[in-house]
Amino acid sequence: MTSQSTSPKQKYRKNQKKKSVWPAAIVSGIVLWGIYLGVGFFYTSHFFPKTTVGGIPCGNKTAAYVEKKNITNAKEYLLTITDRKESQFSLKGSDFGYEYDALGEEAALLKKQKAFAWPAALLKSHNLELARSFTYDEQALEELLDTLPLFDEEYINAPVDAHLDITRDDYKVVKESEGNQPIPDIMKTEIKAAIENQKTRLTLSDSCYEKPNIYADDPSITKVAEQIDKFTASTVHYEIDGADENVDKKQILAFLDIGEDGSVSLNDAKITQYVQHLASTYNTYGDVRKFKTSKKDTVKIGGGDYGWVINKTKEKEQLLADLTGGVPVEREPIYEQRAAQSGLDDIGDTYIELDYTNQHLWYYKDGKLVTDTDIVSGNINRGNGSPDGVYKIVYKERNATLIGENYASDVKYFMPFAYNVGIHDASWRHGKFGEEIYKTNGSHGCINVPEDIAEKLFETVETGTPVIAYYREPVKLTAENARISNAYSYVNPEEDKT
Repeated sequence: MTSQSTSPKQKYRKNQKKKSVWPAAIVSGIVLWGIYLGVGFFYTSHFFPKTTVGGIPCGNKTAAYVEKKNITNAKEYLLTITDRKESQFSLKGSDFGYEYDALGEEAALLKKQKAFAWPAALLKSHNLELARSFTYDEQALEELLDTLPLFDEEYINAPVDAHLDITRDDYKVVKESEGNQPIPDIMKTEIKAAIENQKTRLTLSDSCYEKPNIYADDPSITKVAEQIDKFTASTVHYEIDGADENVDKKQILAFLDIGEDGSVSLNDAKITQYVQHLASTYNTYGDVRKFKTSKKDTVKIGGGDYGWVINKTKEKEQLLADLTGGVPVEREPIYEQRAAQSGLDDIGDTYIELDYTNQHLWYYKDGKLVTDTDIVSGNINRGNGSPDGVYKIVYKERNATLIGENYASDVKYFMPFAYNVGIHDASWRHGKFGEEIYKTNGSHGCINVPEDIAEKLFETVETGTPVIAYYREPVKLTAENARISNAYSYVNPEEDKT
């Protein structure tokens, strides 16, 4: 085992090293303290790094720098205004005396800065708000604002209310148009607020503009649309042979009136006009028509009392009821008089044909000839010509007595079709009919036929069967029965000067 010992020389060297460390540490501490104090004193007059004052970057800058920057910015101030049309307008601060009022606020902010806390502050960002004060010439700004196109009548579009647009075929809700009609006081206030808050960009808010009074979702619009929809759902299809007559959506829209209070109603005059159209189009009463005769030629014949007649009063009432029902309707018009067959060709193929010129009668049933015969009609030379026109068998009477001013005749079969005029047997003719008997020895207006023919007609012809009676040459009928019967060839003897 060995032992080690320290010599006096070695102990001296260790002590010497310890003594030399202390002065170095003291020097280092003094240096660091000096640096700390020096930096701290620097930040008593400068802002910390990563500092902004009122949006101005000013790290390691003085308060005077920020103040100068504010003064410069004020001189270069420009406000860009964007309006509802996305148009932009600029206001230069220099045009209305815009200046920065230096009140030492920057220095006050710097003074509040804890300069000797800089070691911790270097690691942070510092965004300081500055209650900057600006002054401007209010009158100059007001005059400048008045020159902006924002307030120019040619630039302004007034707001348009939402409304219903009824076209020929449909209707639609036209949305409101906001327009760009300014509310000057509000718009100017908003611009001035932007200037006072040093904003460089401003998008004008909706509150700066006049608003439409009515929007598309307004109850006044939706209520009207609902009423229109109900009316237009009430379509009417008229069942008329050979015709396609409809009160469709387009027609209904033409009937409607929209009041200022939002009420929707049917225009009475337009409904009346439409019913008149129905009557004018589909009434066949007294119409002049072309008729193909049994001799295969065609004659024109009108007058008489046969044909369809629409009851305009009741049809109007029914149409009004249909159009307020809200559902489609299919029906025929309401008639006060009917014909044998629907449509404009209303005679059909069952009828009696009377050719006065040829003194002959034909009776067809379902297009087939049932019987025909020579006749004797009214004595035209004595003013008793039989009425011509389109008529119908009104009724049938057995064993009738026909009474006139100076005669009374008993007949077995009487089938009237015009006023006091009908087809009947005439035993007093003794079997002589046809030719030109009617011109010299004609009846008082009735149609005389052989008894067997009269009997057959009486048994087979139904009430309501059309009777087409015509002359092939121009005649003038002046008898009272011709007038009352609406005869085609009737002329008023007092007005006839030929």
